[in-house]
Amino acid sequence: MEIDAYNRHCAEQGIDFRLLQGSEVEILADGTLGLSDEVMAGLDVVVASIHSAQRQDRETITARCLKAIENPHVDILGHPTGRLIGERPPTEIDMERVLQACRATGTIVEINANPARLDVNDVYARRAVELGCKLAINCDAHSFQDMELAEYGSGVARRGWLTAADVINTRPVEAMLALLKDAQKKEARS
Repeated sequence: MEIDAYNRHCAEQGIDFRLLQGSEVEILADGTLGLSDEVMAGLDVVVASIHSAQRQDRETITARCLKAIENPHVDILGHPTGRLIGERPPTEIDMERVLQACRATGTIVEINANPARLDVNDVYARRAVELGCKLAINCDAHSFQDMELAEYGSGVARRGWLTAADVINTRPVEAMLALLKDAQKKEARS
């Protein structure tokens, strides 16, 4: 792959830089994922998110999310309530059950820093830490300029009283990757 070649080039040139291979994967209406296990196994990081069928009842959407969290290739649960501030209310998901499952499976919880989402919010971020979960701040970048949105995610983390130790992407890349759910697979690829 091109990314592997680029990473080899950087290593050969003594450049301390590495591109990670990852994907945001759709959690389909039945809880299956939009990519195969085989494809996800080859990635450094997999974020699973719900983008469709968001008006399912509480039990259905919660079960859907729990099924995705149990997949060994899913590292991060993305914007779990699905809210779009001022446009779409959060789903009826049972966040307590979801956060407990994230703790049990080692799935990281995303703070989506896009100002339209800010999902999870500070209350759920704090609860995740109380349960023993780790979080990742994701700027949800769709362009280079969107990288600047990370500060909004940091604001959510601060309001939730999170520390740098609670957020995996405050660490050097190898330490961060070691915290992901399927760390043995990731380590084998490096």
